[in-house]
Amino acid sequence: MNFNITRSEILPSLQTVCGVIDRRQALPILSNLLIVAEKDKIILTGTDMEVEMVTTINHQPETPGEITVPARKLLDICKALPEDSKISLNFNKDQVLVKSGKSKFTLATLPATEYPSTEALGSSSQIVLPQKEFKALLEDTMFSMAQQDVRYYLNGLLLELDKNSLRAVATDGHRLALKEIKVKTGIEKAQQIIIPRKGVVELIRLLDGEDENINVEVSQNHIRVSKDNVQFTSKLIDGKFPDYQRVIPKEGDHPVKTNRDILKQGLIRASILSNEKYKGIRLVLQNDMLKAFAHNPEQEEAEEEIEIDYKGDDIEIGFNVTYLLDALSSIKTKDVILNISDPNSSCLILPDDETDCKYVVMPMRL
Repeated sequence: MNFNITRSEILPSLQTVCGVIDRRQALPILSNLLIVAEKDKIILTGTDMEVEMVTTINHQPETPGEITVPARKLLDICKALPEDSKISLNFNKDQVLVKSGKSKFTLATLPATEYPSTEALGSSSQIVLPQKEFKALLEDTMFSMAQQDVRYYLNGLLLELDKNSLRAVATDGHRLALKEIKVKTGIEKAQQIIIPRKGVVELIRLLDGEDENINVEVSQNHIRVSKDNVQFTSKLIDGKFPDYQRVIPKEGDHPVKTNRDILKQGLIRASILSNEKYKGIRLVLQNDMLKAFAHNPEQEEAEEEIEIDYKGDDIEIGFNVTYLLDALSSIKTKDVILNISDPNSSCLILPDDETDCKYVVMPMRL
């Protein structure tokens, strides 16, 4: 198998594919990427057995064939070459010769027959939606996913599909993020899937802010997203996501309404002197006034006063300030609404519009 190609043609595809390949792999073949040269195209594939990325380059090779090469080394070589470089790849038995100008590199290869392939999706549901909306759905919820929790189903993001909507939910047991978009899915029976953390991260990296449509396929064990010349496939987490509706508080009779940026900046300043480990902050709600207090083991203290629209009983409650700031950063409206009913109840944070977007933060003892 041999082909000549420009750096600008192959580099973007290499960068996309190499994103899913871990540097340290137990199996040597998983450190490689699969290159398949066909009649009028070159297909690059990378996988870690959980997530697979396939890109297609419309290019006619000199001779067809297939082989696997060290992914990171080939990417680093192409990145280091001048922008207008022309690259030739010549494969011979268990080696590939990469040439560009006066530069030559010989890389070891492994047989393509050993490379793992994703099983067929089988019966699947298909949705077409703007990638801009899908990316925002993932970005505005993913921060609440757990990391390395023994409850493995929390180390991912729930995607809930029904006939007229697509909903994303993430929780680590201390906070929850939920966002819903209206889209005609054509699905008659509601379906839930859990995408693993790495799958969510790679999806966000793949998608951009354009209004172009993407195709999303959901089967019992996989999710597949097709965009232009790239096909992304991820295994799903096999488990039952908790009933998230039970932990979402109802909107209270005395909500707090305030400017999002003013609240966010006040909390950021107060958090400077919070305990570095627990990030606790104490909020005191009074008529039209919110006071934020923070202190640390060095006996240092911070106090912020923030004007709010609130008419209700005085409430004193503690939170992890990082959780509050993550939620506020995901809300795009000028004002936000906080629902806090008592010192032992979770805080429900909402944007000041009709967006189907909810954030829940549990209180903490200080």
